[in-house]
Amino acid sequence: MPPPALSEPGPAAQTPGPPLRLPVAVALAVAAGAALLLALPPYDLWWLSPAGVALLAAAVHRRRLRAGLGLGFLAGLALFVPLLDWTAIAAGWLPWMILSLSQAFYVGLAGLAGSWLSPVADRWRASWPLLTGLIWTTQEFLRDRTPFGGFPWGRLAFSQGDAPVLRLAAWGGAPLVTFVVAVTGGALVALAWRRWTRAGLLGAAGFAAVAVVLTLAPAAVPLTAPAGASTTVAIVQGNVPRLGLDFNAQRRAVLDNHVNATLGLAADVAAGKQKQPGLVVWPENSSDIDPLRNDDAAALIQSAADAINAPILVGTLQRTDVDGDFYNVGILWRPGGAGPDLDQQYAKRHPVPFAEYMPLRPIARLVSDKVDLVRNMLAGDRPGVVDTGAAVLGDVICFEVAYDDIVRDTVVGGAQILAVQTNNATFNEAEARQQLAMVRLRAVEHGREALMVSTVGVSGFVDAQGAVYGSTGFNTAAVVVRDMRLDGPSTLATRSGIWPEVSIVFGTVVALLVALPLRRRRAIIDSGDVTGSEER
Repeated sequence: MPPPALSEPGPAAQTPGPPLRLPVAVALAVAAGAALLLALPPYDLWWLSPAGVALLAAAVHRRRLRAGLGLGFLAGLALFVPLLDWTAIAAGWLPWMILSLSQAFYVGLAGLAGSWLSPVADRWRASWPLLTGLIWTTQEFLRDRTPFGGFPWGRLAFSQGDAPVLRLAAWGGAPLVTFVVAVTGGALVALAWRRWTRAGLLGAAGFAAVAVVLTLAPAAVPLTAPAGASTTVAIVQGNVPRLGLDFNAQRRAVLDNHVNATLGLAADVAAGKQKQPGLVVWPENSSDIDPLRNDDAAALIQSAADAINAPILVGTLQRTDVDGDFYNVGILWRPGGAGPDLDQQYAKRHPVPFAEYMPLRPIARLVSDKVDLVRNMLAGDRPGVVDTGAAVLGDVICFEVAYDDIVRDTVVGGAQILAVQTNNATFNEAEARQQLAMVRLRAVEHGREALMVSTVGVSGFVDAQGAVYGSTGFNTAAVVVRDMRLDGPSTLATRSGIWPEVSIVFGTVVALLVALPLRRRRAIIDSGDVTGSEER
């Protein structure tokens, strides 16, 4: 259905027309969520991200605030319920629904903000793309941090792995990529929501040009590849005996898998079939047996390090003397009988609430009978900068790759390459590919080559332009060896840190305040029953 006829923007504009009919708006909101979902891995239809943003912007334009909130929430449900279905594999359907509902609420806030800012977009139509970019980036700013440290899954930026706009991550990280994608969506809705007069056609041409330029021009953004020395790195995906929550009961078999795969690599090196690596990286939970407390596990890991004659970054759980408390760590295990290097280890800084530790445990127990399966993972207190001798790693563990500051801290701390240790055995391939998309963005953002290694897949290497190499299959055993370039330029995104995002959030606050007098004026007009449009 075409949008209703509109007056042209400007100070002398007449009273705006009504919003879209509610059934149409509901359909657009659901379509918006579906488009945003299909833009993300494993579908990777990146061009649907701005389309999804545009559909929601059209649905909420000129609606009452509660309708904007509801339509945004509906779009969020269409996005997050299927996107996060992998959480139900381990936790069950109820936690999956609670997480999806909580994430959808933030999209609801974006819908509410879109409704609130409608008078500004009507008065200054050229501002609509900018307002849309501000809304989406601020929504992600809030969702990435609240509650319990936030959950950044499903950001617009993480859908752009194959898009030219990914290159903008080197200038402003994930927030800038999200902002530009959302501005493009705002240009699309402003293009469609025009009055088709001569002046309207001129404005439409301008919005079309904005959308095309923002989509294609980032391909010209220069990215400087690391030009320093290189080192050979091997990633070992040992696989687990079977997928599912109960794989931890077979943790010795998981450790054996990674040891045996490394011994196989050592045999290939000795036979001249593989290059000698300077470093081997095992995934998160590759040894769920604490090798600092279990001599058998320590002996197995040492045998692998000695055979390959290279240090191994081992993902393990480090127990404490407090019953049930532990750290999720990457610890460097050196060859030649040297053993664990306790000065070169990283403890995960951002454990996942309700999965790796349980806030509000008595209340959570009412939601799921699996609550008490969650032990108490403690948070580390320093960035994951690990000097292996062959390279300085920026180590992050599993979901931490989604958090801007945790990755950036490693680069500021001297990381030459980025390493993501993860364990996808209780999830599925879609979740693994969503995580790899984040690694691609981080590599571009910080100008560093990167790797992701998983117990079951997907594992692989990523260059500083975001291209993936040596990607493995899912639920298989694999060893991949690659030369990685060290260091790289200090990107603008690394240097500027959080400030681009803070600037965008500040701009959103200003826009919301600017809308206040316009909304009051609109309310006075509505009280005179000029249009009655806001009742829809």
